[in-house]
Amino acid sequence: MHIVKFTADRSVDIAVPQQPIPIQHYLRQPHRLVRSLVEPNQIKQVSDDEFCLTMRTLSFFGFDLQPTVFLRVWTGADGTVQVASTKCEIRGIDYIDRRFSLKLIGKLSPYQKQGQTYLEGHADLEVQVDLPPPLNFMPTSIVESAGDSLLKSILNAFKQRLMHQLLADYTLWANTETQGDRSDSFTTPQAPHLG
Repeated sequence: MHIVKFTADRSVDIAVPQQPIPIQHYLRQPHRLVRSLVEPNQIKQVSDDEFCLTMRTLSFFGFDLQPTVFLRVWTGADGTVQVASTKCEIRGIDYIDRRFSLKLIGKLSPYQKQGQTYLEGHADLEVQVDLPPPLNFMPTSIVESAGDSLLKSILNAFKQRLMHQLLADYTLWANTETQGDRSDSFTTPQAPHLG
């Protein structure tokens, strides 16, 4: 066996535009948060707090991988949202699917500073895989470096969408709620693609 581990982490601290309804109320709806982080056709709600995310195809040393990640998303009493992966599948390549594990842990918390609301977040992404031939003959440092870079690009895409898409949807939701229309409308402005 030739197991390697790839890791990446990202933090975010963003100012929240003032709206008639505090963002803590918005964050109590995990489905809206998840749908703001990915394209609508990439996500499927499995239960109240579990979602199935089909990521875009990733190319890695000639292998085309499409991870499917199951995420549990829940909100605490203080409005803190937590995300944790529960399982992952690699569709299309059985060899890697049987020798692959992914762990994603994230947290997003609102806080106040000098009358301004901010969102503070952090995410850790870790992948372990038993390398198939011919990757298992390559220097481990080269493979790990490429893997780390790939994971960083995934988290960067999440971060960009969080900073733009989530705030745009929160603004729309808060104004729609204030006008008395409690429909579950959702906006999808242009935002960076994942993967």
